[in-house]
Amino acid sequence: MKGTKITIQDAADELNLTPQQVRNLCRDQKIYSQKVGKTWILEEEQVVFYKANNNCGLTKDKEVSSDQDASGIEFKRPIALSFFTGAMGLDLGIEKAGFKTLLACETDNACRKTIVRNRPEIALISDIRNYTADQIREKAGLSASDEIDLVVGGPPCQAFSTAGKRKGFEDDRGNVFLTFLDRIIELKPKYAVIENVRGILSAALKHRPHEKRGLGNPPLNVEEVNGGALMHIVKVLNNEGYGVSFNLYNAANFGTPQKRERVIIVASRDGGKLPYLTPSNSEKGEFGLPFWNTFEDAVRDLPKQNMHYVKFPEKRLRYYRMLTSGQYWKHLPEDIQKEALGQSYYSGGGKTGFLRRLAWDQPAPTLVTHPAMPATDLAHPEEDRPLSIEEYKRVQQFPDGWKIEGSLIEQYRQIGNAVPVGLGKAVGDLIMNHIRGVKIAGFADFKYSRYRNTDDKAWLSDMSRELGQFKIAI
Repeated sequence: MKGTKITIQDAADELNLTPQQVRNLCRDQKIYSQKVGKTWILEEEQVVFYKANNNCGLTKDKEVSSDQDASGIEFKRPIALSFFTGAMGLDLGIEKAGFKTLLACETDNACRKTIVRNRPEIALISDIRNYTADQIREKAGLSASDEIDLVVGGPPCQAFSTAGKRKGFEDDRGNVFLTFLDRIIELKPKYAVIENVRGILSAALKHRPHEKRGLGNPPLNVEEVNGGALMHIVKVLNNEGYGVSFNLYNAANFGTPQKRERVIIVASRDGGKLPYLTPSNSEKGEFGLPFWNTFEDAVRDLPKQNMHYVKFPEKRLRYYRMLTSGQYWKHLPEDIQKEALGQSYYSGGGKTGFLRRLAWDQPAPTLVTHPAMPATDLAHPEEDRPLSIEEYKRVQQFPDGWKIEGSLIEQYRQIGNAVPVGLGKAVGDLIMNHIRGVKIAGFADFKYSRYRNTDDKAWLSDMSRELGQFKIAI
């Protein structure tokens, strides 16, 4: 071994890991090292190289770069502050519409490395709960009097997800949501955008477990009514003078080659309700719009060399070799279905994610944070493998040159959690047009998602009936 020799403890300090974790890396040959007796000896250069190429060590907070401070901006473009930034899908979208992102807020270290790698000039802070509005302004290079055009954020959605325990604001992640609302009010942006999962439309302000509902249990109180969490959000913003509109949007209607549905809440400080997003595509060419973009459209010109992906277990590959583009487990012979799914075969639900090959001629299903989990497989239409990182990026509309940091699993997670860039651009276009006084095109009776009564008008009407039993008017 050549170069500067260091100990396990030295490497642990450099990598922000425990000594035992470093020993494991040495045993797994992930860091070049030699064992002398019972002691591991490492090269400092190898440790530094490992740190630069893996998600270890902490990415420090940073202020906006000196050439981007308030004295030099002059606000030639409307400015935005981003919270729960992730891999910056939403931010790339609003930037395409003409906004300038000054600050990102993110706690996940792999995401923080992605932000610094691609946007080294912007300010970066960690947990929103650790910063006051004044401190956020200072980090972004803004004075107390500088106007903020837009605040955007997708607070952790697991607290409201229909696949989770749905604890809403009782969950720690839900409490972060409340902090985000507080910062919006304190920062007083002209516009605020909140992105979240469909489950927020029906999440209660206070969760009561299902086994404690129904016959033999007390009736639900007003805080336990479905939709109470979103009602609270709307009321908080309304009380501060913001007009609020929202809807559930399928990203495929905005050019994304993916059927991904997300709630977008738009608040305007002038008290008016903004129209819904303007679609650029439709499923069957309705309203004279182009058809949805397909998976093939997204990856057609993607080089096949140097793909990065996880692998399916060999047992699962046996079944995939029986399936072609657009097929899933139900296209197998019945005896093979039972063999492939085991006990899951007899469980309820459509199980559409089991042994699922994407179709070339359709948008991709919703990308998940791991493409090879048994119940949510995302297999290539023809090749016997999951979708690659490069294909994930194309489906979420990240530029090919956008670097996603961290391990392979961390890269999948970042991309899978992101807001599609096309949906983000639709959000940015809506607000930019409102700023400029441009008339916003409307599409009466446009089918924004596969669900009914998900826009603010229909949803509020349903909530009014729901709350009527408590003699509460909204």
